[in-house]
Amino acid sequence: MPIIALPTAGELLHFELAVAYEIFGNPPREATQDWYEVVLCGPGPVRVGPFTVEPDHGLERLAEADTVIVPACADIDAPPPAELIAAVRAAHDAGARIASLCTGAFVLGAAGLLDGRRATTHWAHAGELAARHPRALVDADVLYTDNGSVLTAAGKAAAVDLCLHLIHLDHGAAVANSVARRLVMSPHRHGGQAQFVGTPVQARGEHPLTGLLAWAQQRLDRPLTVTDLARRVHTSPRNLGRQFRTVVGQTPLQWLLTQRVRRAQELLEATDESVEAIALATGMGTATTLRRQFKRIVGIPPADYRRSFRTTSPTRTTSPTRPTNLT
Repeated sequence: MPIIALPTAGELLHFELAVAYEIFGNPPREATQDWYEVVLCGPGPVRVGPFTVEPDHGLERLAEADTVIVPACADIDAPPPAELIAAVRAAHDAGARIASLCTGAFVLGAAGLLDGRRATTHWAHAGELAARHPRALVDADVLYTDNGSVLTAAGKAAAVDLCLHLIHLDHGAAVANSVARRLVMSPHRHGGQAQFVGTPVQARGEHPLTGLLAWAQQRLDRPLTVTDLARRVHTSPRNLGRQFRTVVGQTPLQWLLTQRVRRAQELLEATDESVEAIALATGMGTATTLRRQFKRIVGIPPADYRRSFRTTSPTRTTSPTRPTNLT
């Protein structure tokens, strides 16, 4: 069972710590591999927002972890504790994957892990991170960065993005999507931090988009239009576009395209279907269109993705029958 260690020292922000526990501490039904063992490691009791938390182990346990996730520091003006810096550096030297959430990037910077690497943190603190660690390649306009063994996330909701990305790397798109659905969160958001400042990023509760997103995801093989989506929730295409930009952070067509590509990822991982068949099953129409859009969004062609992420026992599925209506 892979170990995820959450180091604590100094005062932490409770949101990012809770996010890590929620996402990695609750395996979805779709998880077939060993899930994670989450352990809290620190030199003693630590303040986490309004609470005091007692760690499970000392910081020396980080050296045994597969992944170390550094939560957000409450006070970036105070230098990270020396024992925390040493423990994070030792874990990295021992082969652990190190990820920071929000201002946890300042710990990685102090440990020298951001030197020569692309990194991010909350947009309000990106300038300070760059000034304090000039050898880091700080990018204030991304949600997270992935350098292989060192990863960083921007503020708050971007911590969720990075955690879902880690699950995708370890368990594949289907499992990551399942966790995202539980969180009522898009499995993958596009754009920079500025796109989401002051903007809700998920459809919660009884918002009309909550049902619409689920309805559309069940019909990705069909030629859905913005008019179809608007008609479903009894609104105009223009008003629907405004709602999507506010709630999801994308236009309806951008969101649909992203969902089609995510569905293609699942089929590439879990089936032996041809790219042509997957293009039809995801509403892309042709293999050429799927290859072009897949590479644009995922970064690699479908064939390369399949070689990297296919499960051990792929199955062949039958192409879905296309209904003649959208009800």
